[in-house]
Amino acid sequence: MKKVILVVEDSPTIRKFVAFAMLSHGYSVIPASDGMEALEKLPNEKIDLIITDLNMPNIDGLELVRTIRNSSEFKDIPIIILTSLSGQNEVEAGLHAGANSYLIKPFDPKRVVYEVAKYLN
Repeated sequence: MKKVILVVEDSPTIRKFVAFAMLSHGYSVIPASDGMEALEKLPNEKIDLIITDLNMPNIDGLELVRTIRNSSEFKDIPIIILTSLSGQNEVEAGLHAGANSYLIKPFDPKRVVYEVAKYLN
């Protein structure tokens, strides 16, 4: 059974790039363009891990992480933040909100795959 990764990213180019890296390593991918779409998809799919950007319309990544961590049903899903925000305050806010890992763009696909494997293998 393939592990399913929810990729939450408002940039179609980056979303496809992350999806390609995940698909080429045997994972299934469900795309979402923002936190609102991610929260709509969460109850309808068996999600094993979430990769999310922070800067997104509607519901941003931090709010998405907080919402998931406050949900009894989904609070244990590993979450990786993948963002261009590299300041210490952003990193601390992301981890404090409940993210398991914080990766900064531009990113090495191997590094993302490594982080995903830490939680799914």
